[in-house]
Amino acid sequence: MTRAATWISNTTNIHGVTLLRNSLGVVFLWFGALKLVPGLSPAETLASETISALTGGLIEASVSVPLLGACESLIGIGLMTGLFLRPILGLLVLHLFGTLTPLILFPGQMFVSVPFVLTLEAQYIVKNFVLISSALVIAAATRNTRASVVRA
Repeated sequence: MTRAATWISNTTNIHGVTLLRNSLGVVFLWFGALKLVPGLSPAETLASETISALTGGLIEASVSVPLLGACESLIGIGLMTGLFLRPILGLLVLHLFGTLTPLILFPGQMFVSVPFVLTLEAQYIVKNFVLISSALVIAAATRNTRASVVRA
């Protein structure tokens, strides 16, 4: 391996998960902050419709969207600071699986042609598979780091 390749490999090993955690945190904080101000989030309508469907209409959009925004912002801040990372990652995975539910609840809004041609909203949702995978990588790295610290 060349010197440059070794440096890149070492740097990636040292900083890759931290970069992934922080970039995921920025995404969540940004998307969450948009939901805290009515009318700013392009996902506001879909989010409120989904939460309404999941709760049987018990939670109104005026409450559900800011609550979702606060949750997403909390996840973002937790990821970026690394504080309470285990519960934050649990909340993140739970949240992301919830974001997949419109594919089942509202197939008419998600597909131009079922099951292959996605609407823009569905594309927004399907990208969450990457975010779920990122959360799982971060969780595994966090577990491995703590395990090695405990053994040392």
